[in-house]
Amino acid sequence: MKHIWISGVAIIALTACQTSVEPVNENEFATAAQVLKGQIETQTAPVTQSIGLYEAMARALKYNLDHRVAMMETDLARADYDLSRYDLLPKVVASGGYFGRDNNPGASSISLLSGRESLEPSQSTEREFLSGDLTASWNILDFGLSKIRAEQLGNEALIYEERRRKAVIQIMEDVHRAYWRAVSSERLSTRLKALESDVETAFAQSRQLYSARQTAPMPALSYQRELNDIQGQAQKMSRELTLAKMELAALMGLTPSETFSLVVPAHNEQPMRLVMPLDEMIDHALVKRPEIRESAYAKRIAAGDIKRAALQALPSLEGFAGLNGNTNDFLFNQDWVSYGARVSWNLLDVFKTPVRKKRAKAKAKLEEQRALAAAMAVMTQVGVSRARYQSLMQEYTTANVGADVQSDILNQVEALTRASSSSRQSLIRERMNTIISEARRDIIHAEMQDAAAGVFSAMGYDPYGVDISGKEDISEIAESLKSLWMQRRKPPA
Repeated sequence: MKHIWISGVAIIALTACQTSVEPVNENEFATAAQVLKGQIETQTAPVTQSIGLYEAMARALKYNLDHRVAMMETDLARADYDLSRYDLLPKVVASGGYFGRDNNPGASSISLLSGRESLEPSQSTEREFLSGDLTASWNILDFGLSKIRAEQLGNEALIYEERRRKAVIQIMEDVHRAYWRAVSSERLSTRLKALESDVETAFAQSRQLYSARQTAPMPALSYQRELNDIQGQAQKMSRELTLAKMELAALMGLTPSETFSLVVPAHNEQPMRLVMPLDEMIDHALVKRPEIRESAYAKRIAAGDIKRAALQALPSLEGFAGLNGNTNDFLFNQDWVSYGARVSWNLLDVFKTPVRKKRAKAKAKLEEQRALAAAMAVMTQVGVSRARYQSLMQEYTTANVGADVQSDILNQVEALTRASSSSRQSLIRERMNTIISEARRDIIHAEMQDAAAGVFSAMGYDPYGVDISGKEDISEIAESLKSLWMQRRKPPA
C-alpha cells in the first residue's frame, strides 16, 4: 500500500508538471486592440480651443506615451533601489514544522571498545511533534556587498532619471519642429487649395485650345508643362505640411482621426541673436547634459564593481541568535535560546579575484572613454546647433525680404491683369511664386524655431521648471512653460 500511495503521488505530480500554451486567437487579438484604442482615445483631455505652442508642449509633457514609458522605467529603477536597501538589514527567519512517522523512533548504541551493544533500543523522540524557531543572522560580507549593490542601484535610478530628461528634451524639440510646420500648413492650406483649383482650370482651358488647334502648339505645351510643374509643387508642399500636423498630434497623445486647430501667429517672430559666448555654452552643456551626467553615474557603478571584486575574496563572518521551541515531551528543555558565529571562505574566490578586478578595471576604463566620447559629442552638438541657428537667421532674413518683394510683384501683376496688360498665365505663375516664397519663409522660420529649441537642448536645459510635476492641468503647465521659455530667451541666454 505504501508503494502504491507513493506511485500515485508521483503520477499526479508528473501530470501537474505537464503544461501547454495555446496561441491567442483572432477574437482575443481583436478585443485587445479595441481596449488599446479605447485607452488611447480616453487618456487625453479633450481639445476645446485652438492649440498654441505652449499648450502643445504641455500636452506632450502630460500625455506623450514615450514620456510615460520613460517615467515608468524611472519609477521601476527607484523601486529596485528602495527594495535593495532592505538587504542591508539582518535576516530574521521564522520557521515551524510538523513531524510524524508511523512507528516509534528508537536507537541503540555499540561500544567502540568491546563492539557489544551497550544500550537496549530506546526512544527519545515522540512519533509526532511540532517545532519552531525564530532566528536572526547577520553576515558582514553580505552586508558590505549589499551596501555596494544598493549604491549601484541608486546610481542606476539616477541614470534612468537622466534618460527621462533626455526623452523629454527630445520630445519638446520635436514639438517645436512639428508645431511651426503645422502652423505653416494652416496658414497656407487655403491658398494652396485655391492655387491648385486655378491651375486645374487654366490647364483645362489651355488643353482645350490646344486640342481645337486655336493656339500655337509649342507655347501651349510649354504653358501646360509649367502648370503641371506648379501643381506638383503645390501638392508636394501641401502633403509635407499636412504630415507635420499629424506628427504634432502624435506627440501630444492625440489620435490621427482627432481634429484640432492651431493658434496661427499674425506675423512671424523676429529672430533673436545669440549673445552667450560659445565657450560658456559648452561649459554649461558639459554640466547639464543628460549624457554627461549619465556617464558620471556609470563611472560610480564601475568603481563599485572594483570594490565588490575585492570584497568577494574575503572570508564570510556570520553571527546568529534564535528562539527555539519543540513539543517533544522527551526533551528536558522544550524551549531554548541558541546563538553562535561561523566563518566560511570559498578558497576558489581567491583565484577568481585577479580576473574580477581586471574586468572591473576594464569596465571603469570603458566608462572613462564613453564619458570622453559623450563630452566630445556634446561639444560638437553645441557648436553645430549654434552655427545652424545663426545660419538659419540669415536665411530667414533673406527669405523674408524675398517674400516681401514677391508680394509687391504679385500686386503689380494683378493690377496689369485687371487692366488686360498681362496674361492669366503670368498671374498664375506669380501667385505660385508668392505662395512658394511665403512657404519657404515659413519653413525656414519653422527650422529656425527648431534650431532655437535645439540650442536649448544642446546646452542641457530642462524644457520645464521645477514647479511642474506633470499632474497639473494643461493650462497650468502651459503657463509655467511659457514663463520659463520667455525668461530663457532674454540675455545672457
